[in-house]
Amino acid sequence: MSKSVLEERAGKSSDMAQRAIKLYSDYKSPYAYLAKNLAYDLERETGVQIDWLPYTLDIPSYLGSAKLDAQGKVSEESRNAHQWRRVKYSYMECRREANRQGLVIRGPQKIFDSSPAHIGMLYAKRQNVFRGYHDRIFERFWKRELDIESPAALAAVLAECGADTGGFPIFLEGEGRRQLQQIQREAEAACVFGVPSFLLEGGDLYWGREHLPRIRELLAATPT
Repeated sequence: MSKSVLEERAGKSSDMAQRAIKLYSDYKSPYAYLAKNLAYDLERETGVQIDWLPYTLDIPSYLGSAKLDAQGKVSEESRNAHQWRRVKYSYMECRREANRQGLVIRGPQKIFDSSPAHIGMLYAKRQNVFRGYHDRIFERFWKRELDIESPAALAAVLAECGADTGGFPIFLEGEGRRQLQQIQREAEAACVFGVPSFLLEGGDLYWGREHLPRIRELLAATPT
């Protein structure tokens, strides 16, 4: 292979490595979970830098809410028939894809407030343990093995990943909460409304993992 070809390829790799994508995710979204490993693949195979950011969905505002008892029966609900059909189909679809990826998705027994886990994500990024935290939170939550509203449970995961958790309680109640709110405002200003959402450098927004092939095409194009 000629030197000029090698230099051309190296130049393209360098340009691509400088590109960045913001990826908004929510631990209580099965769609976000199913996109996680695909996003890792995108980052590894293209050299693009992904900035993972939390976006806390307000699920009751558009899908109503429900709570299951210990036997798995509905004990509380505020959903109409249409919303129930959407929820049941969504989980059926997600389980099909989870089986294909070798993941486990068990429907939560209530709609959790994922904001504490999202603040944990921000803390994990500061502590350089993001990937370990991210993987564990998603996997354990969807196996019903982790309460993502519990500060103690989240601190235990952070410690397991190697983080210094001494400052986590203060961060959770103060700076972390403010940072999460600011990220939410910036996301909504960019028209983010769901997860996973991929926000490209030029402002183009793509909602859903089904857009990853198109995002790959855009990343492969020569930067202008």
